Amino acid sequence: MLAIGMSMDKIKIQSLLLTGATGFVGNAILQKNLGTVVLGRSCPVTLPANTEGRYIKRELSGNEDYAGCFDNIDAVIHCAARVHIMNEKSTDPLQAFREVNVAGTLNLAKQAAAAGVRRFIFISSIKINGEGTVLNCKYTPSDQAAPEDPYGISKHEAEQGLIQLSKETGMELVIIRPTLVYGAGVKGNFLNLLKLCKSGLPLPFGAIHNARSMVYLENLVDLITTCIDHPNAAGKILLASDGSDLSLTGLLGLIRKAMNKSALLIPVPSFLFKLLGKITGKTAIVDRLVGNLQVDSSNAKTLLGWQPPYTVDQGIKATVDDFLTK
Repeated sequence: MLAIGMSMDKIKIQSLLLTGATGFVGNAILQKNLGTVVLGRSCPVTLPANTEGRYIKRELSGNEDYAGCFDNIDAVIHCAARVHIMNEKSTDPLQAFREVNVAGTLNLAKQAAAAGVRRFIFISSIKINGEGTVLNCKYTPSDQAAPEDPYGISKHEAEQGLIQLSKETGMELVIIRPTLVYGAGVKGNFLNLLKLCKSGLPLPFGAIHNARSMVYLENLVDLITTCIDHPNAAGKILLASDGSDLSLTGLLGLIRKAMNKSALLIPVPSFLFKLLGKITGKTAIVDRLVGNLQVDSSNAKTLLGWQPPYTVDQGIKATVDDFLTK
């Protein structure tokens, strides 16, 4: 969706720089063949033909020199980050996240602005809003930030620094906060749910009537690419979701339907899971399963005229089909 030769009310983006191209979201963007220059600590296994092998090896840090990296670059899509680490070994996790996600991001953005980059698209996180909502009370872009963990705190601090930098330099800033992203190659808790469903065993999640927003990878990538050149995206914070929330019961039902299996969900009350979480010290894990986290992503539709190109059912089926082939 590059705006080459578009009307004057569109910004004219001719060349992109992408960070985090080896990651889940970044690699999906790379495969859209947008003529992207890739910057990162390691090169993706395959570069699309029209990148012309333009890989630049750099770290994301507060003292990295990015001289020459932004030559003829009009926009940056910044996906690279220090993400959640299951077995954290740092004695100061918050500082470790800040070194990459705050210092590294702001260093990259400052040098991009100095080089004349016109637009900076920052892939942030819904964790800036918080860890959960009351049922049918959705997060919005204007909510007061309430991050709870080091990752969310570092992303919020990066956002604040980028907003100030944009004001000082005039470089356009777009912030996108995705909810849980699923799709081909998904890992983490979603992968664990896929494995559980594949087992064919009865699962005790038939009475979990919570509501959680998610975003299919291809829908998120479509929103990001829309923001490359859309004039109304500049200066905005966009929450990314499919627009249809699911309960855990509903999600597992869709997964097993896509696997051509019976749902086999036993109705165990959610309060028993919460009690088990307190007893075992795994409250956060249980909350991610049975708690609510809903977002209002309507501003992406009203401001940009954007609609998710894929339904939840299509996204789940594509995710399941990919999982079953591995």
